[in-house]
Amino acid sequence: MLFNLKQLLAVAEENHFAVPAFNISSYAMFNGIMDISEREKAPVIIELHPNELKHIGTDSIRAMAGRIAFSPVPAAIHLDHGASYENVMAAIRAGFTSVMIDASALPFEENIAMCKKVVEAAHAAISYTMATDTDDPRRAQVADGDVWNYAASYFASEVSVEGELGSIGVTDPDKAFDQIIYYTDPQEAVRFVRETGIDALAISIGTCHGIYPKGYEPKLQMERLEQIRDALRAAGLDTRLVLHGGSNNPDAEIREAAQKGISKINISSDIKVAYYEKMREVLKKEGLREPNEIEPPCIKAMQEVAKQKIKLFGAAGKAELY
Repeated sequence: MLFNLKQLLAVAEENHFAVPAFNISSYAMFNGIMDISEREKAPVIIELHPNELKHIGTDSIRAMAGRIAFSPVPAAIHLDHGASYENVMAAIRAGFTSVMIDASALPFEENIAMCKKVVEAAHAAISYTMATDTDDPRRAQVADGDVWNYAASYFASEVSVEGELGSIGVTDPDKAFDQIIYYTDPQEAVRFVRETGIDALAISIGTCHGIYPKGYEPKLQMERLEQIRDALRAAGLDTRLVLHGGSNNPDAEIREAAQKGISKINISSDIKVAYYEKMREVLKKEGLREPNEIEPPCIKAMQEVAKQKIKLFGAAGKAELY
């Protein structure tokens, strides 16, 4: 069953669990994640970063949507960390049912303007508008400078939008470990959601992207999570909360976050580490060259990690709620 993000997360918040969002970078990984989600009867979000999408190609999205449409579990196809308006438009045209525009590195007002622009396009899906004022953020870089076209979506009449407020650290091995975290302010979150109209908000409460270095112990600010959640509810806003950097965190903290208002948790590094460590092991047998000999053990290793995350987030068996 093909859903957008808003539809998927509304049920998760109401029932106090989080939907796992798994980043995949091949069709084999996609099938593996769908298989384990179906076995666990769990809703799932198939996520691709622009670099992953560039690798797998936009044509594959229609095939993914075709499989999901006949799946017994609800699933969304989500663009992770869209870095530009162009990234988002390409994803909508390809058939993603939800997109993230990550303008969190921009000043607060510019972040709002970019997210608002994306929301207008994504929620319209197949409409268009005129933007004649020179300072209108919807104004396109086109020949006549006046007409900005919304992108046509293949599958969704309304594409959901995720934004980000605050920023998290980076643990990539080719970069210095950046522990500078700009935590999300609850009152800024209220203004941000109200002015942009986003469907989901990625917040910063102490996670980092990637695998934490040995000896580093992350600590999530649960009180801040509750303050953000309560501030949004008090303002009458139903935007769902998202946690990035969900890999390699203590299980107890992740479980608590899912129970206290996080409706979507991103997992990329954990499943990829399992997948490629197993591949390195398999490829020690130099005679192997067929994908159907090499990849099945890798998929199984990835699925073992994905299954643990599905259960940890409280998503196992929740497909029946949709």
